[in-house]
Amino acid sequence: MREFKLNFRGREIIVEHGKMAKQADGAVLVRYGDTVVLSAAVVSKTVNLLSDFFPLTVLYQEKLYSVGKIPGGFIKREGRPSENATLAARMIDRPIRPLFKEGFKNEVQVVNEVLSVDQDNSPEMTAMLASSLALSISKIPFEGPIAGVKVGRVDGKFIINPTALELEKSDIDLTVAGTKEAINMVESSASEASEDDMLEALMFGHEAIKELITFEEEIISEIGVPKMEYEKLEVEEDLRKKIEKDVSKPLDKALRIKDKLEKYDTIDKIKNEQFEKYTKENEDLKDEDLKILLAKVNLVLEEIEYNLFRNIVVKEKIRADGRAMDEIRPLSAEIDLLPRTHGSAMFTRGQTQSLSITTLGALGEHQILDGLTIEDEKRFMLHYNFPQFSVGETGRYGSPGRREIGHGALGEKALARVIPSEDEFPYTIRVVSEILESNGSSSQASICAGCMSLMAAGVPIKAPVAGIAMGLITSGDDYTVLTDIQGMEDHLGDMDFKVAGTKDGICALQMDIKIKGITKEILKEALEQAKKARLEVLEVMKGAIEKPRDEVSPYAPKTMTFMIDPNKIKEVIGKGGEMITKIILEASGVNSVTDSNAVKVDLEDDGRVIIYHTNQEIIDKTADMIKDVIKDVEDGKIYTGKVVKVEDFGCFVELWPGCEGMIHVSQLDHKRVEKASDYVKVGDEILVKSLGYDKRGRLNLSHKDTIPR
Repeated sequence: MREFKLNFRGREIIVEHGKMAKQADGAVLVRYGDTVVLSAAVVSKTVNLLSDFFPLTVLYQEKLYSVGKIPGGFIKREGRPSENATLAARMIDRPIRPLFKEGFKNEVQVVNEVLSVDQDNSPEMTAMLASSLALSISKIPFEGPIAGVKVGRVDGKFIINPTALELEKSDIDLTVAGTKEAINMVESSASEASEDDMLEALMFGHEAIKELITFEEEIISEIGVPKMEYEKLEVEEDLRKKIEKDVSKPLDKALRIKDKLEKYDTIDKIKNEQFEKYTKENEDLKDEDLKILLAKVNLVLEEIEYNLFRNIVVKEKIRADGRAMDEIRPLSAEIDLLPRTHGSAMFTRGQTQSLSITTLGALGEHQILDGLTIEDEKRFMLHYNFPQFSVGETGRYGSPGRREIGHGALGEKALARVIPSEDEFPYTIRVVSEILESNGSSSQASICAGCMSLMAAGVPIKAPVAGIAMGLITSGDDYTVLTDIQGMEDHLGDMDFKVAGTKDGICALQMDIKIKGITKEILKEALEQAKKARLEVLEVMKGAIEKPRDEVSPYAPKTMTFMIDPNKIKEVIGKGGEMITKIILEASGVNSVTDSNAVKVDLEDDGRVIIYHTNQEIIDKTADMIKDVIKDVEDGKIYTGKVVKVEDFGCFVELWPGCEGMIHVSQLDHKRVEKASDYVKVGDEILVKSLGYDKRGRLNLSHKDTIPR
């Protein structure tokens, strides 16, 4: 076994090799404080040269034993990955994917097993370092290494890999990854950080990344193995020239068509003509050889399309739909499309359209998180749905995939920074974005529509938030930054740079690139261009709804909040929940607490009582009943009570729901009473005087003290 150590900003990183997972092509165990991650990389021995994509799979497997938890539910073992695990896997995938050799098609799997978690030392960043090392020391043709860090800012000072406590105080939560030369992945949320501050945070993070990569390079030089030879499609030059001659002009013309579907249909038609041509000309070839030939044809067609597109944008400074480089597509915004929802809005940008709906619920309806994070519940959620009809296609429908989860999480980050606190607005809030049409940057349309639906629902957000996606097209040393990229500019471009924020600053940032990295100058230009566009989008949103409504929808639950003595909570709940159930049924006039018309009551540990219902009268009645339960009986005071039970030795009287006392038979009258049933019956209303509580906490009452002798 080999062991390598680095003191990284005051904390030790230990890399172990040769002890675990020795049959993988590359494997390391990385310890960062008490966080421990095993990363193993494996490459398949066979290759599918006909595949039109590189089959890379990155897994991030959360083991609940790593934080001393047993999985919830009936099946006590880890099941499908949590949302956090899915996002972590995507975060590792994004910086390593562009760094595999061109034409390499062997399947690669990188598996990260999170074995121990110290919340102050990020398991995600540990897994990213481990993944890079596992690939770099192996025979897999990976052109790394890469590394990633988290950047926080507390009291104006930047911090690398902040602790859990520092992150709570931080106004920036930035994850940045890259190579030694440049940044190639960004994920961030922030409390309206300025563009300059965000750029400074990115550069601060990159300096720390360089330290980690130097450490990786030392390890690779000692234990790395030579890279494997691999099979790839080699296109003959005469075939390339023949296809270029046939398709360059029609393909160039097709790329200039403005309408998305017409453009794609024309491009597909040109490509299909080439496939048909080479199929007819080579009918005598074996099936396998013909498939390889057509794969080569497809490869050449993609190269031609790629180069023509770059020439149009970078050299001619023309976008496919005729826009200027910093021009946004036509915008429209409207609210209140759906009468019975709590809040609804639609945002359209060109051929991208999001219909977003806000639903308000009781705090008790929060999402419970069964994962490795400190946070175990969430009261604000944004969910993103992408049906295939939004791009005019058929496809799979089922549970959300990595893309849907990732886009939803980005929108959630952007809007979470302006959501009011639980004390200000005691609701669980869910926003759902339904993508009805898509041609680039539907996640940013979701932020715009989601923000408007929140305001329409009466959620007092701190400021409106809008999002815009920037692109980058490079050609040699020349480059062009594009505002509001559409589908083809994303697919054939080099960068997808999404920026969301208010008029005062950035709330969320995400960047993916397909090249090895980008410079500070490009980042600065993209951020400045994004701000100009964001302000333009905010003005359009303002035209639909300027500020949050003063009241929630009549179909949303209204709320009342008040404090009680925390020691009285058990009295409100009652034995086995008997008292709170009685209050809910009686106040609501229903037969079951699960009835949709039943009032909802949240009782917090600090003594906070939150009541929800669409009917204010029912809320008021529930509040009065709860206050009656906790009301103290004053010694010597006279009350009117109702007899609820009669025994020979006395009777029990209810002063109000939840408050009962006993009148001993000797306290019923001045003259002797043999049996209580001779004097009172159930249902009688009588005056009683409080005699105080006995040593066992029982309330004693007297009737005879309320009547003349």
